[in-house]
Amino acid sequence: MKKRQLGSSDLHISEIGLGCMSLPTNSQDASYIMDAALDYGINYFDTADLYDRGLNEEMIGQFIKGKRQDIILATKVGNVWDSSGDSWHWDASKTHIKEGIKDSLHRLKTDYVDLYQLHGGTIEDQWDKVIEAFEELKQEGMIREYGISSIRPNVLKRFLTTSNAVSVMMQYNLLDRRPEEWLDFIANQGASVVTRGSVAKGLLTDEWQNRLIKTNGYLNYSKEELQNTLTKLAHSTSSIHAAALKTILQHQTIASAVVGASSKEQLAETIKAYVKMDTIENIDELIHFTKQDTYTAHRN
Repeated sequence: MKKRQLGSSDLHISEIGLGCMSLPTNSQDASYIMDAALDYGINYFDTADLYDRGLNEEMIGQFIKGKRQDIILATKVGNVWDSSGDSWHWDASKTHIKEGIKDSLHRLKTDYVDLYQLHGGTIEDQWDKVIEAFEELKQEGMIREYGISSIRPNVLKRFLTTSNAVSVMMQYNLLDRRPEEWLDFIANQGASVVTRGSVAKGLLTDEWQNRLIKTNGYLNYSKEELQNTLTKLAHSTSSIHAAALKTILQHQTIASAVVGASSKEQLAETIKAYVKMDTIENIDELIHFTKQDTYTAHRN
């Protein structure tokens, strides 16, 4: 498993990252998947305080005992569960960011997080205070680096140009190419992209036909357009899954394609596709079958 530098930081993360949101809530089953990830050379584990109301962080905390030095651990802050436990609200205040890390560290059973990410953001947030919070946490040794999970261009422009953020997590895949417009900008700010939605809910795997049956479309693809596009891709490559990963990782701004796994078998399929990725030689032809859209909202 190759590694890439995360922005201007000292962190070097695996080209495939483990998206921990998809892990089973049974800690033993989750441990099997995380163990397999380490065996495959994956060192980047991405979670959030929001996932399973903190249980996801707790399971990772149990798992990393004795393995902490082998893992680049990323978590997120900004969403707060309401007392009912049925919904959450946004809180990007300096107070919450600095308290949130303490709660996450307690659940993760570690004294530092490698990458702390703001889990969203609006242009109305008090960005000076947000950045101040992250910088203080770095100075205090609770986090090594910080970044943001956002697809909003106006938020990225405001945050990246006035901070030392090293990462942006955004959905990017062969069916959602909107981030391509912003890759150079992000790189020029000293940051890298880590992708989520990397295989489009399984539509960009070799199980695409089964996944297609269960969906009515994807983003601005109607079901018919999706059927036509995926059929063209399947006829033009030996592995849609491998092509999907290569589409992402051909860009140097991308540090890692984060892929979820709810079983060891799913993770093994991702690694198989990653190994096969270099055999895909017609990537430009495959990309040509898909739409090149841009973000239309939150631009200014």
